[in-house]
Amino acid sequence: MRRIFTLLTLALLTTATLSAQQVKNIIYLIGDGMGLASVSMMQLENKYEPTVFDRADNIALQKTYSADNRVTDSAASGTALATGSKTNNTFISVTPDGQPLESLMELAATKGMATGLVVTTYIQHATPAVFYAHHTSRHAYTEISRQLLDSHIDVAIGGGMAFFDELYGSRNEAVATMHSKGFDYAAAMETVLAYDGAKPLIALLADKEVGANSGDYLATATREALRLLDARDNDNGFVLMVEGSLIDGMGHGNDAEAQQLEMQGFMGAIEAALAYAESNPDTLVVVTADHETGGLSLVSGNADFNLSEQGVEYRWTTNGHSGVMVPIYLYGKGAELINGVIENAELGSALKAIIASK
Repeated sequence: MRRIFTLLTLALLTTATLSAQQVKNIIYLIGDGMGLASVSMMQLENKYEPTVFDRADNIALQKTYSADNRVTDSAASGTALATGSKTNNTFISVTPDGQPLESLMELAATKGMATGLVVTTYIQHATPAVFYAHHTSRHAYTEISRQLLDSHIDVAIGGGMAFFDELYGSRNEAVATMHSKGFDYAAAMETVLAYDGAKPLIALLADKEVGANSGDYLATATREALRLLDARDNDNGFVLMVEGSLIDGMGHGNDAEAQQLEMQGFMGAIEAALAYAESNPDTLVVVTADHETGGLSLVSGNADFNLSEQGVEYRWTTNGHSGVMVPIYLYGKGAELINGVIENAELGSALKAIIASK
């Protein structure tokens, strides 16, 4: 019996390894502050017609606590998602004792894969920063900017030009330094739309955040990043991280209507990713959150359940983060590889294992 069990285990591991090796591209979408209640809110607002979340091929849950706190911040949770290791709050891809951790994008670069980032906040913010920078403070924005120019990122679209201006003393000097490091620079989406992908591109479309209620910006930026990564691809594939950055801010502000707008923008980016995966079936799409913000609840507006409709109210329990688990939605090639209730670091490790198997 033990021999049979061992053989079955080896067969399952072999199948999982082969499936991982068949994954060419990973599109990693992170809704900053997006909890299950945020997803439920969008289902309700859609009158329970299927949303993009309902189309997932597989679903899991992740626990978000950090190495030093039962309630994480974006730096620690982002580090877990990017590196497969938990760390302290405010730390960017370093261990609790300050040693650098390899991110899945840094690993991807060693495999000859292209890498990209798309955000609605500044590109030096905690979640995008964990994919290319290493620091004990998420607020060291000028140093994080310096590390971006020394990274292997091929496409970066978001805000954050003000930190480069501060670092290099002027806009002209900042752009000149980008060029000297091998990057082209874009200050407007129109430039990105016309760009041919010949060199790595940093598109900084705002001094700080691109901004709230930005319509189809995130979907457009996601499609353009995919186009440019395709142009840079040499058959090794790519890793793209897309963040719906300001879902979090609307949770901090306890503003359900504003969070719905940010969720709509994020869902548009997911649709863009799934459209790409449909045409490129060797692509794995992973949608998750770094943590939940605001403690959102969807509650009955009336305790009398004899009524045909009591109404639903959106209620918040905090203006900070919460410690609840958050969902993982998986689509496409390799979606079956990630299952159950897992640590956030296990998700990061699983994605690194897929890249390592190449």
